[in-house]
Amino acid sequence: TLTYSEDEIRRIAIKAFDVAMKRRKKVTSVDKANVLDSSRLWRKVVTEVAKDYPEVTLEHMLVDNSAMQLVKDPAQFDVMVTENMFGDILSDEASMITGSIGMLPSASMNETKFGLYEPSGGSAPDIAGQNKANPIATILSAAMMLRYSFDMVKEADAVENAVSKVLKDGFRTGDIMSEGMTKLSCSEMGDKIAENI
Repeated sequence: TLTYSEDEIRRIAIKAFDVAMKRRKKVTSVDKANVLDSSRLWRKVVTEVAKDYPEVTLEHMLVDNSAMQLVKDPAQFDVMVTENMFGDILSDEASMITGSIGMLPSASMNETKFGLYEPSGGSAPDIAGQNKANPIATILSAAMMLRYSFDMVKEADAVENAVSKVLKDGFRTGDIMSEGMTKLSCSEMGDKIAENI
């Protein structure tokens, strides 16, 4: 079973709404309120927090529907906030929409402006020391840190735009390689992105 206190849910929801205020002003709260008591509490508290953010649109979505919608139309989402178990599953699913778990940044934020920023997929010990890892999730995690912990929006945009340009120009690491693209090592991809900042 999932166990949350109202204070824990409120803290998480406030952070989600604060982040949404810097983005497209939409929060999707994912739960299983039709079955789980903890999810009903989750929904109640998130709805209460939403009242303090009238500029932000709140949508509640059941986890099974959100898993389907994430594949069908990922652009409909801006900020998703959910219980830990659902978040673990949905973040892995979201990473595959990008083509590889090596593409998805992650942030674990606290009530202050600071947090832990890291690739969503963690480490890849099977390719350690081989210069094969995709550095994009790490680079985008750094961009998130610039944006959300240091309010360095221009700098974060520059990093994100550099990643987009390099991908648009056809450069890939092995995990996202496809025909007609140019394959780069981990360090080459990092250098190529740095050149475009």
